[in-house]
Amino acid sequence: MSNRAESVLVGLIGEGVMPSLTPPMHEREADVQGLRLLYRPIDLLEVALPATAVGDLLIAAQRMGFNGLNITHPCKQLVLEHLDEISDDARRLGAVNTVLIQDGRFIGHNTDFSGFGAALTSGLPSAKLDRVVQLGAGGAGSAVAYALLKAGVVTLDLVDMDPSRAAERAAELGGLFPAATVTPRTTAELSGIMPLADGLVHCTPIGMAEHPGLPLDIDLLEPRHWVADIVYRPIETQLVREARGKGCDVLDGGRMAVGQAADAFQLITGREADRERMRAHFLELIAVEDAAAALTPELTKAGN
Repeated sequence: MSNRAESVLVGLIGEGVMPSLTPPMHEREADVQGLRLLYRPIDLLEVALPATAVGDLLIAAQRMGFNGLNITHPCKQLVLEHLDEISDDARRLGAVNTVLIQDGRFIGHNTDFSGFGAALTSGLPSAKLDRVVQLGAGGAGSAVAYALLKAGVVTLDLVDMDPSRAAERAAELGGLFPAATVTPRTTAELSGIMPLADGLVHCTPIGMAEHPGLPLDIDLLEPRHWVADIVYRPIETQLVREARGKGCDVLDGGRMAVGQAADAFQLITGREADRERMRAHFLELIAVEDAAAALTPELTKAGN
């Protein structure tokens, strides 16, 4: 890591970021590489600051010697006006999740899209990309859709519970990728478009521990489909489990989580992360969380 400090200080700005697994992933990878790295979450809820304070936090981080920051909800768009430079992809997406602090300047990047792109390449290397159905067109969905189109998806059917959001996102992406066809869809159209699709990408909260269930009728999946989920708590969602059971190639949400962290690590430290090693650590962290969650009822019963 030439021309850089011998130690690295990183932060994560957003709401509810204390349970994030990105800090321990960065710190463990740095330890293995012999790099001194300290990564601290800056939770807006904990410090009682509004999302609009992100600019002030950037300046404070610069003064305290931070090398970089990850940015998450609800600041990925708000941070844009405080940056001196923005990567082309982040500018096109209109969202930044990684800020480098270099020579007194703030430089914005987006590793959400690149993280999913890397996950798709490594986890589903033979995935056919002629036509893909994506469920969810929110913040994470925007980055995933961008990654899919950049990976070469020819036709993208964008499904969302909010028709206006799907239409708006489809128009934006269609303008960025004029050679592709991006069409807004409703959930009622799934039965008609899934038989035409090569794969399915899921980008809604359904499947999270607090939102269990399936985002679509599982009978719409065929063994020839590949299925990618971005939910990673739990790592094996009902969608991933049942799609695998039907013979589909699957990509769990942990792949994207690790991909964005690995890309941010390289941007901030100048060192390439070992992605498989980082994934192994990520799975360890998830296993610890699962074990703790399983013990919670017993601890509560014991009065602890």
